[in-house]
Amino acid sequence: MYYEIALLNTPNIFTYHSEIKLKKGDIVEVPIKSKTTLGIVVKESDKPSFKTKPIISKISSFGEKKFQIIEFISKYYLCAIGEATGLFYISDSSKQNEKINIKTEIKLSNKQQEALNFLKSKDVSILFGDTGSGKTEIYIKLIEETINKGKEVIFLLPEIAITSQMERRLKKHFGDLIEIWHSKITKKKKESILKKISEGKIKIIAGARSALFLPFENIGLIIVDEEHDDSYKSEMTPKYNAKDLSIVFGKTYNAKVVLGSATPLVADLYKFPYFRLKGTFFNTTKKRYFVDSFNNFIIDKIKTTLDAKKQVIIFIPTRANFKYMICSSCGKAVKCPYCDVAMSVHKDKRAIKCHYCNYTTRIPQKCEYCGSEEFLNERIGTSELKEKLNELFPDAVVEKFDRDIITSKSRIDKLLKRFSNKEIDILVGTQMLSKGHDYPDVKLAVVLDIDFLLNSADYRAGERAFALARQVEGRAGRKEDGEVIIQTLNPEFFDRDYEDFYKEEIELRKELNYPPFSRMAKIEFSDKIKEKAYLKMKKFLECLGEKEEIIGFGEAPIFKLKNKYRYQVLLKGKNLQRLIYPCIDKDMKIDIDPLNFI
Repeated sequence: MYYEIALLNTPNIFTYHSEIKLKKGDIVEVPIKSKTTLGIVVKESDKPSFKTKPIISKISSFGEKKFQIIEFISKYYLCAIGEATGLFYISDSSKQNEKINIKTEIKLSNKQQEALNFLKSKDVSILFGDTGSGKTEIYIKLIEETINKGKEVIFLLPEIAITSQMERRLKKHFGDLIEIWHSKITKKKKESILKKISEGKIKIIAGARSALFLPFENIGLIIVDEEHDDSYKSEMTPKYNAKDLSIVFGKTYNAKVVLGSATPLVADLYKFPYFRLKGTFFNTTKKRYFVDSFNNFIIDKIKTTLDAKKQVIIFIPTRANFKYMICSSCGKAVKCPYCDVAMSVHKDKRAIKCHYCNYTTRIPQKCEYCGSEEFLNERIGTSELKEKLNELFPDAVVEKFDRDIITSKSRIDKLLKRFSNKEIDILVGTQMLSKGHDYPDVKLAVVLDIDFLLNSADYRAGERAFALARQVEGRAGRKEDGEVIIQTLNPEFFDRDYEDFYKEEIELRKELNYPPFSRMAKIEFSDKIKEKAYLKMKKFLECLGEKEEIIGFGEAPIFKLKNKYRYQVLLKGKNLQRLIYPCIDKDMKIDIDPLNFI
């Protein structure tokens, strides 16, 4: 018998023969050149005209539902079956479905009970709850009911930065029935978790986006916490979005899907029913102030907060000391030789660094263009702000919370534990600060340089900036009244509730025919030789022909990245896959529903 086998994590499909009958979705070991690898049976085929190699053995099998999702991923994200299959973890199941009867001690308020009933009544729904409104308690009750029915639960979190806090809360109620899954756990631990899943000992998996692909076959509930977070989108092929795929999983497995956020995505709020949970669990209030710079008002507020023995968090979108180093004579920025971006200044390393390819070199003494020895540093970053705060508040403990400092999960946990124990007075960080951490003693939250995000060239710039400001704001005043200061030249944009922002934004999207009223796709072409990259794009455009779905093409905003020149085509319309499919080439990168246009 002959079968077409898609090799895992590759775009390749080859024909092999087998002595035993196989079916679509079977995982097999096959020879390829002098090695062996795994592949998935795509279909049975006729005997080919060429000589075939034998399939060595059958390893495992994906059921009909899993294969259905694999085919969806392949068709929707325009990737090969082998690449789509490579997302999933393989395990032989020997499950014993034992009856579970867990009773958590959580008592819901009337409003929380109302929310729970609403979520149970819908296939896909949004828990639109303010930060600190008690969403986690509702999740726990939903999980309790689901596993008591003998079903399994997937609980997605956007980043490993917030898994530890959630892990403690979930372990308290569900003990050994829950495990945490993310990229930083060891290979040995991963093997142990896969074994326990196959034996039916784990009923709940909580973790980052890859947790969605673990070998659960009896899914009853998928929770996507902080559903607005861009971390659910993969930047590797296939460029899937775990939040969107959760809905596909839910439909396929007849499981409930709950999307939770204090700032749900505009497109999701339009598409799905939602329950609004307002206020905080402890009925605290927040006062909001607006300033146009880092001024004495902010400094005085920080001092008052520290004097009251309370904590401060400060968000700033830039890492390092400064974002740009600019020649004061000719005005040119010091750029990365491999990327078309300005280098960031890291004074502690006495170096400038590219945050795209990590190229690092010494801080230059003179301008390479005009020879001037005078430079200006622009756009302050976390490191510089920390230095400034150390000078202003010499008795306070100031720490950074960004990707330069947080290089492992243990470092995240250590830093957050110190902050929780009030060993840190001021925490300065980038977007990681806005993730779902619970900081009970934070009285003041400061949002700096938010207009940088608001003014970026992206149809979602307003949504991103508004949500980020709201998320950082939500970290203050969890258990008692708090204050928020936002540095912006657009106070009227930020000084309103989410519903008002949503009404304006959805009308704008409708008028311009942006998602959710259409789909978008970004096709990228790159090469070390500029002309070759351009010709790849030209060939694709010629294949497409003149189509109204083409809304732009040309050099990417960052034209040179990691020593490659990049061109891109942007498409907007209803069924873009049908348009793109006949023109697919190995030289292109396809991003359906892109979140990043840079």
